[in-house]
Amino acid sequence: MDSILIIYTGGTIGMVRDEETGVLKSFDFDSLMIEIPEIKKFKCSIESISFNEPIDSSNMQPKNWSTIAQIIYDNYNKHDGFVVLHGSDTMAYTASALSFMLENLSKPVILTGSQLPIGDVRTDAKENLLTAIEIASAKKDGKAAVPEVAIYFEYDLYRGNRSTKSHAEDFEAFSSPNYPVLAQAGVSLKFSPSVIYKANDKPLKLNPHFNNNIATLKLFPGISEQQIFSIINIPNLKAIVLETFGAGNASTQIWFIDLLIEAIKKRIIILNISQCEGGSVDQGKYETSSAFDKIGVVSGKDMTYETAVTKLMYLLGTELSNEEIKESLQQSLRGEVLE
Repeated sequence: MDSILIIYTGGTIGMVRDEETGVLKSFDFDSLMIEIPEIKKFKCSIESISFNEPIDSSNMQPKNWSTIAQIIYDNYNKHDGFVVLHGSDTMAYTASALSFMLENLSKPVILTGSQLPIGDVRTDAKENLLTAIEIASAKKDGKAAVPEVAIYFEYDLYRGNRSTKSHAEDFEAFSSPNYPVLAQAGVSLKFSPSVIYKANDKPLKLNPHFNNNIATLKLFPGISEQQIFSIINIPNLKAIVLETFGAGNASTQIWFIDLLIEAIKKRIIILNISQCEGGSVDQGKYETSSAFDKIGVVSGKDMTYETAVTKLMYLLGTELSNEEIKESLQQSLRGEVLE
């Protein structure tokens, strides 16, 4: 019999509303079968592990990513799939981080959550959780149907490192602007094997170290020289995610380019991603980005913001040189970027 491990980190999906006060409180997962009796219908065994202190996803930190990854690593041979219950606000960051931490993954790690608490009448929590379990236990030719880190939310399954939270109130809270959905849940689950990551036979490797000495710089018309100067002079800064216009375009003012050159001379890696959700950076397509290639700015291609942040943190946490990190940023390590 297949075995699924549910990991509860916190978030709305694990909350119930106190009938007397109306205040949300953490759900007791020992009562999971009572709250969601449909779980008994699955032909698999289900176990759960909860964070000692469930956290709101807005408080999620790299050390928490490492805790989740360690739980999966320690239980990897005991279970066929994993469901991570997580607040939706930073779920895409966690999914991206886990994809880099869990190298050679060959089993499903499905993150899900909800917009309403599990005890509310109109909650989306039950459907999201039940379908996430079904996906985590799904097989194709005797192997996991989705051997990668993914997010399931409101009938769609997204590659974790291709996802972004795009709506604060809709049940359909996530989108994947530059990559197709991996599966859709209707009357039946319809997987799209051609876009699902292909597992290899290598043993799972855990990469738990992150270096968060990075900054993000979102350009806007009127941004000042002093603002950018302040950012590139942050102590111990290792990298900057530069959010540019359109297909990777930015100001051609001499002071702006000179400041970027100054940062690069200080061995600060600058990764260029677009402010647009959809599309890709194409450095050199327009004059307003042609200088970037010349001075050593790295193209982030079609990476999401969440993936740009977590991939930089992950690569900076390795023993790779700056040049090797720059090369890896432009390569697809876990299907996160179009090569």
